[in-house]
Amino acid sequence: MPMQRFTLPLAVLLSGGLALAQTAPTTPAAPPATNPAPSATPKTARVLATTHRTVSALSVGISKAVKGQLLTCPKALKVSPLAVCLYTKSPVNTVRPAVRGVVGPQALGDWKTSAQASSLLVQEGGNLAAYVLLSNLSPQETLVVIDAVQAKPVAAKPAAPAGVVKGQAYLLDSDLAGVVNVINLGGGKYRLNAPGQTALTITAGSKVAQRGGGTVDLPMVPLTDGKNLLFPAADLRSLGCTVTDTANGITIACGSDSVGVKPIVF
Repeated sequence: MPMQRFTLPLAVLLSGGLALAQTAPTTPAAPPATNPAPSATPKTARVLATTHRTVSALSVGISKAVKGQLLTCPKALKVSPLAVCLYTKSPVNTVRPAVRGVVGPQALGDWKTSAQASSLLVQEGGNLAAYVLLSNLSPQETLVVIDAVQAKPVAAKPAAPAGVVKGQAYLLDSDLAGVVNVINLGGGKYRLNAPGQTALTITAGSKVAQRGGGTVDLPMVPLTDGKNLLFPAADLRSLGCTVTDTANGITIACGSDSVGVKPIVF
């Protein structure tokens, strides 16, 4: 079943290609060495209250630590509207420990670095919340980017149809792919084929299934939410399959085929 999975808005494609993956071990390349340095003396950035809480706090702390000057993020950096960019007249090797000191225990892991860029993930309340990117503009100048990380919405599980038994495990027809061939016959009827077994025809809402010229009483009633078949894991015995609990869900074995899935429990 879908898990919550997280993505960085840092699909930051700069003219030469800057990319940072949330879990990838690769280090982002540097943005183009176009010096955005303003002529004015750098000063502490002021962050609007409407920005992301974590980004705001990091920006204020980092700006003070590196004597950064707030500037408009370069358009080539495809960052979110919440991003804050700072310019500092300090080399990356001195900015990196200063930023790490501001982030403190909120850091997720350590810096990922390359010759031209460094990146650090930041958590808030145990969840990935932001990242800090450092880029060499020159041997004595650094661009600091602080941006929020947005979580992908978790796919909603099917609504519980009438007749569902709370606490029992159900499987979508797609969960059975690889071990049981499910054919939608329409009208709430499905034909299920498992290796080495006679096909079983079930009807949503009924415990009585057809096999060959006879009938079979299923342990539980298969259901449908109007789009998906919700097949009780307990009914897999009627297909000659076995079910084994695992740390991440269950393993279904039908003949010599097996698959691990995370069932739906309403």
